[in-house]
This record gives sequence, structure tokens and C-alpha cells, in this order.
Amino acid sequence: MNWVILFVAGLLEIGWAIGLKYTDGFTRFWPTLGTVAAMVASLALLGIAMRSLPVGTAYAVWVGVGAVGTALLGIVLLGEAVNAARIFSLGLIVAGIVGLKLATPA
Repeated sequence: MNWVILFVAGLLEIGWAIGLKYTDGFTRFWPTLGTVAAMVASLALLGIAMRSLPVGTAYAVWVGVGAVGTALLGIVLLGEAVNAARIFSLGLIVAGIVGLKLATPA
């Protein structure tokens, strides 16, 4: 269950990272409110997941899910560059996340 909680925390990290773009430097109220709410929820769920998962693994997976998701949404939503090297690099991050999951006892 803690892996699911950790994954949801990573999804919320994607939400607040993308949300930062829409806050316009924290000058827009609703995007700022949503971004801050996603930040708080993401960190709270990360803390809950860390009750039974190793801190290094949990943090690395949280950051990895957030980084890959944010990069992909940057490509899809914001028109950021996409090329083979970038996709390969994201694949390496995903491989690292999977490796950490497989190497960590539940």
C-alpha cells in the first residue's frame, strides 16, 4: 500500500511542478492555491510512505516519478522539445525507479 501512496505522491508532485508554470510567479490566485495544495498533499503522502519504505528509495522514486511526469507533460502541454536523447534519458529514470522498486522489500 505504501508504494501506491508513494506513486500518488509522485503524481501530485507532477501537479505542483506543472502548476508552478500556471501561477505566473504566484500572482494568480487559483493556480497558486492549487499548486500549494498539491505541494502539501504530495509531501504529506511522501511522509506517510516513508513510514515503512527506506528514505533513500522513497525519495528517489518520488522525485523520479515527478521528474518523468513533469518532463512528459512539458512536452505535451507546453510544447517543450522532444528528441531521442531526451526520451532515452527519461527511460533511464524509469528504469531506475523500477530497479529501486524491485530492490526494496515491500
